[in-house]
Amino acid sequence: MNIFPTVNEQMDIIQRGIKEIIPEEELAKKIEKSIEKKIPMKIKFGCDPSRPDLHIGHAVLLRKLRQFQDLGHIGILLIGDFTAMIGDPTGKNKTRPQITMDETKENAQSYIDQAGIILNKKILKVVYNSSWLGKMNFSDVIKLASKYTVARMLERDDFTKRYDGGIPISVHEFLYPLAQGFDSVHLEADVELGGTDQKFNLLVGRDLQREAGQAPQVIITTPLLEGTDGIEKMSKSYDNYIGLTDSPVNMFGKTMSIPDNLISKYFEFATTITQEKLNFIKSDLENNESNPRDLKRKLGRKIVSLYYSEEKAQEAQNNFDKLFIKKDIPDEIDEYIVSNPEKLISIMVVNKLVGSNGDAKRMIKQGAVKLNNEKIINLHFEIKPGEEFVLKVGKRKFLRIIK
Repeated sequence: MNIFPTVNEQMDIIQRGIKEIIPEEELAKKIEKSIEKKIPMKIKFGCDPSRPDLHIGHAVLLRKLRQFQDLGHIGILLIGDFTAMIGDPTGKNKTRPQITMDETKENAQSYIDQAGIILNKKILKVVYNSSWLGKMNFSDVIKLASKYTVARMLERDDFTKRYDGGIPISVHEFLYPLAQGFDSVHLEADVELGGTDQKFNLLVGRDLQREAGQAPQVIITTPLLEGTDGIEKMSKSYDNYIGLTDSPVNMFGKTMSIPDNLISKYFEFATTITQEKLNFIKSDLENNESNPRDLKRKLGRKIVSLYYSEEKAQEAQNNFDKLFIKKDIPDEIDEYIVSNPEKLISIMVVNKLVGSNGDAKRMIKQGAVKLNNEKIINLHFEIKPGEEFVLKVGKRKFLRIIK
């Protein structure tokens, strides 16, 4: 038998760290009904495995799903392996490349493993929308498409901008929000979680559920978290992300690089800080009563502690201090033996200091590659056997090259 907290207790928790609840009064009624009938609500969170990595921006929604789990409701992690092949047009100024089912399956497993860092995997329900969308025939698709008009689709900002700008919109892109909405119909979702950029798609789900004779889902949106550059939303594409599987050292270092105006937002959405403490931090920043660098150090420790431990967080801070305050080299860095002449670019790629030859060249051109603290500007620089160096790439990546 399920015993749930009261409506007010649940609403207090759910309302923290969100942008909007649509509509709020319906959520209160759903919770009340859930308590009365002792039946948990179904909370849906969908993710398209178009990329294999999750970051702390994704974690904002994952932690909200975890809160619902802790309140006694059914958390559903929907892997959009079928919709990923369409490509979500949200925020895109051109048609998104489609990926294969094999790619989505590989990425999906990575998603589940990483989401398990936050979610209670023992009670988590994981579903794949290919198991129902993949079975639809052309007649089913036409029937689904008849539920929405082109005019309604063009109300969507990114479609409107592309249409007005004469940028092509493929017909299959209109099917994406319909497919996502049909997921909610199939699952009979009570609540769907998403970023503010997903609002249109989530509303389509409400419309389709209503058409199907179901009680429409309540929508809960959370703000998008800007990346470490402070400009674009956090994304691997912009290389401004803090990954859930980043090492404690990188996690702390990346946090220290965020602009000061994002400190309170990161505390609010990337940690589990209480509202009372958050208010103190906001007040300190507004009144210039705290050094932003000290607050970022505290923020970095909190983020690392959330995914590792307080001990690892302190070690990461000590390492950062050694590198950037004392301008030292870490005690423990990977070593690489050069037995034949090798291009520096190749060494950087092989040791995963960069993602590709192109990245390596870009870092060299930017003056971000040093050997024994001297900048390398030659793209064809070679290291010969018998030479020993400490290679530094960017601010935080080191490699000891030995004989």
